[in-house]
Amino acid sequence: MRLAPIVVAATAVGCQIVYPLVSGSTRDTVTIAVVALLALASILHAALHRGAVWTTALVVVTAGTGFASELVGTATGIPFGEYFYAQNRLGPSLFEVPLVVPLAWTAGFYPIWCAVSFVVRRLDTSPVRSAALRIAAVAVGMVGWDLYLDPQMVTDGQWTWTAGADGLPGVPSIPLTNYLGWLVVATLMAAIMESLDRAVGIARLSDGRPRASDDAVPIGLFLWTWLGSALAHAVFLDGPELRFSAVYGFVVMGVVGIPMVYIAGRGRWRRPRSRAAVDRLGNDTPR
Repeated sequence: MRLAPIVVAATAVGCQIVYPLVSGSTRDTVTIAVVALLALASILHAALHRGAVWTTALVVVTAGTGFASELVGTATGIPFGEYFYAQNRLGPSLFEVPLVVPLAWTAGFYPIWCAVSFVVRRLDTSPVRSAALRIAAVAVGMVGWDLYLDPQMVTDGQWTWTAGADGLPGVPSIPLTNYLGWLVVATLMAAIMESLDRAVGIARLSDGRPRASDDAVPIGLFLWTWLGSALAHAVFLDGPELRFSAVYGFVVMGVVGIPMVYIAGRGRWRRPRSRAAVDRLGNDTPR
């Protein structure tokens, strides 16, 4: 069981490596496989290390909220701008939204949540500040991920914006409203998960928090997405907009990635001592 998330995550990475080498319907199949495998790896890992209740909440909040936002978005243009999905390319659709799309929200959210949690748990801040920081950082990380995702999928023709609103320099096909919409939706997801995380708790560990080493799989997926996507967009994928998205995605996801790498590099890849352990250590120290 413990190997399952590792195997699934490795298979997803393998499919992503294959992606630039194929085209047409084969690439569409690989795209579906990547999303499904990344979501499955996240779900399996969460179930193993955070429990069934927490994992169910994760899926409902991310896939459910994501699907609702996509339905509203394609119907009204709010909050992402006016866009539509190509049909019969990403599998079956419901109300013209491919059913694989909600899984992409889960697949993107969980590794970012774990990476941000790694950083936040090592900051000496109050619970309220820690919660606010995690919500904000997860939301920014999700926008950074989308700065890779949307240009890549638009270049591949999976979805298209129809409004002529201004975009980022070098990426004119995607309006700025899209990233604002992602920030709003991701903030909502993160706020709900933050509340549920504190309410549900994690019974598997005495202090209710997973060890950093327990989150190696999702953190590895975060690093792969952050660094691997930058490399893929800059070198291996075709499309002039992708050269710019390589920079945008790297910088914005780096808001999470750079502090995480810095902390890990300073040898803090371990669970912080509980308060009781610190007190015991102090009591045992010779005076």
